[in-house]
Amino acid sequence: MNIQKISGLIAAPFTPMYPDGEINSGIIEKYHRLLVSNGVVGAFINGSSGEGVSTTNGEKLTVAEAWAKASSGSSLKVISHLGGTCYQDCIGLARESQRMGLYAVAVTSPSYFKPANVKMLAEFFVRIAESVPDMPVYYYHIPVLTGGLFNMIDFVREVAPRVPNFAGIKYTHEDFMDFLSCLNYDNGRYDMLWGRDENFLSALILGARGAVGSTYNYAAPLYHKMIDAFDRNDQVAARAIQQKSIDMITLLGKYGGIATGKAYMKYIGLDCGEFRLPVRNMSNSDYESFMKDVKNLEMDELFSKI
Repeated sequence: MNIQKISGLIAAPFTPMYPDGEINSGIIEKYHRLLVSNGVVGAFINGSSGEGVSTTNGEKLTVAEAWAKASSGSSLKVISHLGGTCYQDCIGLARESQRMGLYAVAVTSPSYFKPANVKMLAEFFVRIAESVPDMPVYYYHIPVLTGGLFNMIDFVREVAPRVPNFAGIKYTHEDFMDFLSCLNYDNGRYDMLWGRDENFLSALILGARGAVGSTYNYAAPLYHKMIDAFDRNDQVAARAIQQKSIDMITLLGKYGGIATGKAYMKYIGLDCGEFRLPVRNMSNSDYESFMKDVKNLEMDELFSKI
């Protein structure tokens, strides 16, 4: 398979939910328009930000169907994250994603019965990838959540000879040495997508051109400005913009973590509801304080526009 590398920002969308916690797929068309109008080139659905581990397979398919419908005829590349606990579930979701016409699928490491070594992780991945031989399949490396702390260059060496539709890796980890080795493997054959928004500039320096992240949902203009500064070799400006990203992301930690992303979405005008348990959501008073802190960032012009 000819691997097409994705250059630009790929948002990791939040799964919209009603107040009762049910999926609100009706606003995904508007969500799609938001991403496209702000220069986002892809959507990595049902991932960490999309609460894929907290939704049923049926709900994942509901979300995927809505994104497939919304993106039909558009340039947005939709990558559907399948999970990584039961490979039979992943195979079923992969085949449905292919039927819907989505661009690609992604698989992460099993996180309960963890693979004993990188060879076993590769076996798990191969079993799923071979079920959709005509579709690009990415590996989603996020060891802080899965516990799959293997060197990805070893994983690439294992799967490269066996999986013609292996597209590359969404790399959400801080090992720049390992990332660069994967980036350079076989003359840069694979699509290495950076997954840490707060240090994307460092990945750009190594040669990354595509990235997947939750903050690209609501702050795409900020990162476009950073990429532009980097491409102009204005490193002072690029570093200053990355610091703005860090200041923005710091508020996620201050207000409880990943659910703060949905608060940012509400701030820009697209209410995606709350996260499901066991993730903690903000109280109303917390949200009022959050809005004041966001205003104090003085970067409203760098948030995505509805």
